[in-house]
Amino acid sequence: MPITPTTPTTLVTGSRGRVGSALVRLLHRGGHSVRAASRHHNDLVLPAGVPSVACDLGDPATFAAALDGVGSVFLYAEPSRITDFLAAARTAGVGHIVLLSSSAVLAPDAATNPIAASHHAVEQALAGSPVTATLLRPGAFAGNAHQWAESFRSGRTVELPYPHSRTSPIDEADIAEAALAVLTDPRLQGAAYHLTGPASLTAAEQVALLAEAAGRPVTVETVSRDAWKKAVSPFMPEVIAEGLLDYWAATEKSPADVTGDLRKLTGRPARTFADWANGNAAAFRP
Repeated sequence: MPITPTTPTTLVTGSRGRVGSALVRLLHRGGHSVRAASRHHNDLVLPAGVPSVACDLGDPATFAAALDGVGSVFLYAEPSRITDFLAAARTAGVGHIVLLSSSAVLAPDAATNPIAASHHAVEQALAGSPVTATLLRPGAFAGNAHQWAESFRSGRTVELPYPHSRTSPIDEADIAEAALAVLTDPRLQGAAYHLTGPASLTAAEQVALLAEAAGRPVTVETVSRDAWKKAVSPFMPEVIAEGLLDYWAATEKSPADVTGDLRKLTGRPARTFADWANGNAAAFRP
């Protein structure tokens, strides 16, 4: 017997990402109508029966076809053509947009902060739109730890500019489950949620948990800001690197925020970083 969708079609932008791809699977598994969107949609690996569509959030020419017949959208925070996207969404009859924002927007300098600015700009655009918007504001992703994987695999030290900086890393699977909740329960819509993991951890503590999970003893080395910027310069713009360094410097002396918003949305506590490390240990072994 075919499954009857319980919600209008949801367009999931950024379906190549960890959160977007997990959300597509969750919606499909729950019998909800979902359409996966990506700039290179033909490269997506999707569950059988899930359609894909080209949607480049920087190219308005892709918006109309992607939004045709869509009732809700899971949106990544790309500000360059957000006004055009919201106009196309309204024309298509979209009634609800869930934004993957960032807790960085809670900082007083969000409009100019290089980490927060794009998210802040999209949030402001949504605030001026008649479409109902729900804002998911996660902090650091647990998956950011993949930046250390090559050091683990090769037996090198993990170089940290601020080993005692603190975050409350959240599993991307939890963010996807939070998105599923707000997309499918009207009572949760139209609000902002600060999503975190269950504990404040230093960067060095996260490395230690990964070492335990992977069975790979590893040494942490404190390096200078300039040395770290040089190491990441092939793949990270300098302005973003500076923003991250400033953030880490500011979070060395106090615990990271830990909220109950994930439990409010999903009915269960957030997964621990140790859980994430155990589930992803293979990526940190040779």
